[in-house]
Amino acid sequence: MGKSDQVYLIHVLRSINQILDYTHGISEKEFYKNHLIQDAVVRNFEIIGEATKQISKSTTDMYPILNGKKMAGMRDKLIHDYIDVDFTVIWATVQEILPDLKIDIQKIIEV
Repeated sequence: MGKSDQVYLIHVLRSINQILDYTHGISEKEFYKNHLIQDAVVRNFEIIGEATKQISKSTTDMYPILNGKKMAGMRDKLIHDYIDVDFTVIWATVQEILPDLKIDIQKIIEV
């Protein structure tokens, strides 16, 4: 894995940590009411999507979890369809996907 891929993965991990920090200890209902947290979470998903777009094909081939198309697709949806953001999908992603993704990204960075 190239040095630039490592940097992008660190950006992904940093954004995951930010999202998990912002949402730690709040309920789903509180998340839907708090526009500051929503904005911060969306911004960090945008960073995750953009960073994964930059990771080389050789690295994504080695680590299928880095499916840039899926992550970048969320970023594109958030950027281009910003009026119709589905916060139920955002919340579910935070709760169900990010904790495991964080562990996977940490393992890849450590290699």
